[in-house]
This record gives sequence, structure tokens and C-alpha cells, in this order.
Amino acid sequence: MSRRRALFDDLQTRIDHRFGDPTLLERALTHVSALEASAGREGSYQRLEFLGDRVLGLAVAAMLVEAFPTADEGDLSRRLAELVRSEACAEVAVEMALGAALALGPGEINSGGRRKRAILADVCEAVIGAVFLDAGYAAAAALVDRFWHGRMMEPRRPLRDAKTALQEWVQGRGLPAPTYREVARSGPDHKPMFQVAAEVEGMTAVVGQGRSKRTAEQAAAEAFLTREGIWQERADDA
Repeated sequence: MSRRRALFDDLQTRIDHRFGDPTLLERALTHVSALEASAGREGSYQRLEFLGDRVLGLAVAAMLVEAFPTADEGDLSRRLAELVRSEACAEVAVEMALGAALALGPGEINSGGRRKRAILADVCEAVIGAVFLDAGYAAAAALVDRFWHGRMMEPRRPLRDAKTALQEWVQGRGLPAPTYREVARSGPDHKPMFQVAAEVEGMTAVVGQGRSKRTAEQAAAEAFLTREGIWQERADDA
């Protein structure tokens, strides 16, 4: 048995899903850099990532509605954003040990691609998409529950709205309300990445990023609060 096949077998045991169509798992773990230039992107994880992102959002939303029957829409939205953010997906990818099984081109291997959080987050979503295509929504939702349930019940970051917290802190100092300015946008059209600066009069701006302007603004506000010592830095970021 090849080393990669052994890694695939171990991975299927960890995620508790045995693929009927192993080519789906192969594709979910193939970075575009590993493909021949003439092959295009179809053999990479990108389309599965697109699908898995949507399946993850639906599965987590359903989990939240069941787990928190009295929570309002705002609370559920904050919990959802925390659970499906790219950093959370990268953490799950590490738990799944996806990095070791990745097919990467020489350049990505040499630059530490197996540890890059952006790649790990995308591959995590691709694996969810692959399970969905292989066995349907119930199997994909079971995978999400397996790796996200603990995170849902014990959030790793404050669930309070960071923008609201920052505005209250600024107003308490007698300063004008914070402003938010988009400074960059990258990534494919179906999944852009925004960078937004949180600006407070007389203070150095802080940049945050997210898959939407709203989440990027929240990330910037949280980074500002963390820098000023109002919110504590997460242990995994220290």
C-alpha cells in the first residue's frame, strides 16, 4: 500500500466516512499546484470547496437552531459566523490531519503549503463537499457535527458583537464613532476575501479580514479591541 493510500485510509477512519467513490476524496485533497498546466482546475479541490462551504453553513445553522431554541437571529448569526470562519475550518483541518494527505506542487511544498491556514480551510470545506456528493446531506451533516459540535457548545472567542463593543468603548472615551474602510479585496468571485480597516480618531487603524465586508469589519473591530487590551487575545493566536 502506498503512503498516500495509507493516509487516505487513516483519514477516512478519523472522519468516520468510507468513500464509495474514492476519486472524490482524491480531488478534495488535490491543490491546483499539483496539476499539470494543461489539466485546468477541474481536478483540484476548488469546486468541492465551493460546495462544501454551502453545506457547512447549512449544517451548522441547523445545529444552532436545534441547540439554542430560545436564541434570537442576531445571536444565531454571531455563532454561525464564528463557527464557519476560515480560521475555524483550518483548525478542524489540523484535527483531521489533512495537511499530510494533500497533493501539492513543488512550490507549495517548499513554501509550507501543508501548514498554510488558507489552504487547510479550503481543503476542509472540500472534504465536506466530497462527503456530500458521495453519500448525501445526512453524511455530510454527521461529519460537521463530529467536528463542530464541541466548538458550538464551547465558543473559543467572545460572541458579543465586536463592532458594538468597540463603539461603546470609543463613545465612553468621548470620541466619534469608529469608521470602517475597505482596503483590499482578493480571491475568486464566488468566495472573495475582504480586508477592512477599523479607524478611530487619533489612533492607529487595525485591519481585519473576512469572506464578506461585514465579517471583515467585525474582525477589524475585534483586532482593535484585542490590541487595546479590552478583549483578551485568544490562546491559539498568541
